[in-house]
Amino acid sequence: MNPVSKPIIIIGAGMAGLSCATWLHRADWPVLLLDAADAVGGRVRTDVTPEGFRLDRGFQVLQTNYPEARRLFDYGALNLKAFRSGAVIRLANGSETTLQNPLQHPQGAFSALTSAIGTLPDKLRVLSFVRHVLKYTPEELLARPATDTLTFLQRYGWSEQMINAFFKPFFGGVFLDRELTTASNFFEFVFQQFVTGEAAIPALGMQQLPEQLAARLPAGTVQLNTAVTAIVNGSQVRLTTGKVLEAAAVVIATDGLAATRLLAGRSGKPDDAISAEAASFPTAARLTTCTYFATRGGHSPGRNDKLLRLNAASNALVHNVAFPADVSGAYAPAGRALVSVSTHGERSTSEEELTAGVRRELAAWFGPAAREWEHLRSYRIATALPVYLAGQPAHQSLRLSDSLYRCGDWTAYPSLNAALATGREVAEMIIKS
Repeated sequence: MNPVSKPIIIIGAGMAGLSCATWLHRADWPVLLLDAADAVGGRVRTDVTPEGFRLDRGFQVLQTNYPEARRLFDYGALNLKAFRSGAVIRLANGSETTLQNPLQHPQGAFSALTSAIGTLPDKLRVLSFVRHVLKYTPEELLARPATDTLTFLQRYGWSEQMINAFFKPFFGGVFLDRELTTASNFFEFVFQQFVTGEAAIPALGMQQLPEQLAARLPAGTVQLNTAVTAIVNGSQVRLTTGKVLEAAAVVIATDGLAATRLLAGRSGKPDDAISAEAASFPTAARLTTCTYFATRGGHSPGRNDKLLRLNAASNALVHNVAFPADVSGAYAPAGRALVSVSTHGERSTSEEELTAGVRRELAAWFGPAAREWEHLRSYRIATALPVYLAGQPAHQSLRLSDSLYRCGDWTAYPSLNAALATGREVAEMIIKS
């Protein structure tokens, strides 16, 4: 039995906060989870339109072999629907080629070898690299020495054509980093996950992930629409209402910028009880915009092949296109198709101008009918992923004082796995303290 009567207060009901709460609850510790939003999930949210379209806030998938995801989620209850392993790539000259993972789709091995992307030595290096990443555990890959991913690819021997036509559009989309400045040890980890698992979505949208975790907590554990303004003495939480809550320990499960603001509070500087380390959170993040369209007929532009579309043109607005309703029919009402378009990085244009530019590129890709697709919604996500460069620690300190902790992918590396892992690790620290 736990030795405390006051709850562990967790600020932020995103994936890290929910993971921490889940592990504490399993150990019978009292938990109070606070979030200013109107639903759990943080960045993992799904909106349902009046017509019945399910719009994830940004194109997201679950890598089914993530170690932490397998620890926590009931995949059967989520009714996961998987994308096919591979991609249709639009080359700079407007032609298309299809790459499939020969390890998961043997029938695609020949087409992969004869694809216009890369030389035969390039493709043999892919098989060699598959063998390389399978020699290590995920934790060992993340601990490997790192350079930036682009330099790593060049040193491994892949041609510039292979890098520009495949690695930049595919992993640039995963990292939201077309220049591949992301640390190479994270690239190795992600590559392994694509080899060993599937990219899937819950049948009813990505928000089913946080909702499954929240449903396991006792009634009243999660308090939404509850904004926190400051943390005081490392063990008190001040709400916007002025109310102060006492805690046995406080866990910050927000992003880095929000965490910095919480610690500064009304005084503009961290409380004396909080260490200097706690005052300097990593805040650099990558931005993406997800634009959703709906077709007016029943035919899907994705041909129901369940493959992601990648754009190899480096100057394009459209970086990748997905058709979620081809993977899970619940994402769109009957007779309609849903188109998810991702644009990465800052744009000095309005939403209307960006949408118009995206339409023009889609029409060149999918035909003039794309100009008539219905624009449903656009999501500009300024803090979609934390920046993770070579030299950054794969794991920062999670304990900031005797009673103050932090968790989230921004304390480690940019992935759902990191969010879940750091939440679990903080819970274990509290239980052992």
